[in-house]
Amino acid sequence: MQAPVLLTFCADINRFNKWCKARNAEPGYDNFLWFTNAVIDAMLVAQNCCIAAEEKGLGICYLGTTTYTADKIIEILTLPKGVIPITTVIMGYPNENPGLTDRLPLEGVVHYETYKDYSTEDIDRIFADKEALESTKKLLIENKKESLAQIFTDNRYKKADNLHFSKVFMKVLHDQGFLNQ
Repeated sequence: MQAPVLLTFCADINRFNKWCKARNAEPGYDNFLWFTNAVIDAMLVAQNCCIAAEEKGLGICYLGTTTYTADKIIEILTLPKGVIPITTVIMGYPNENPGLTDRLPLEGVVHYETYKDYSTEDIDRIFADKEALESTKKLLIENKKESLAQIFTDNRYKKADNLHFSKVFMKVLHDQGFLNQ
């Protein structure tokens, strides 16, 4: 894919705070609730941009590491206090037409009326197709692991890395003015 466009979507309370102050109103948006609201807004905009791009024949790819390096992105983009990068999307013209990424069945993600917790049998059934894929079998051999879950916990999303990036991101939230109350 030739992907000449890189879009970073940000949670932004900066503009609203400045507007409030300019109108002699005291903003109270430097807290986790408003961070969550701003994240939802940013993700809705990102998804709508992706839908529109795909409708026009463009390919997209979300980068899941934006929040891991939010501190560096803030510096590169010179984002003011009250603005935090949430997700990044690469966009361009695909030179291939790959198949869809395998996903869990609906029963693994949709709940009706109330949350139905998962039994061991439910977990086995929900992950059966993903665990039976040839690509999964290959990964298990390459990584010398017993299960796909071990690849996720031991290789891809290690607890130590999760804790490190969580600490970095919490510092970013504080430094950017989202955790002051």
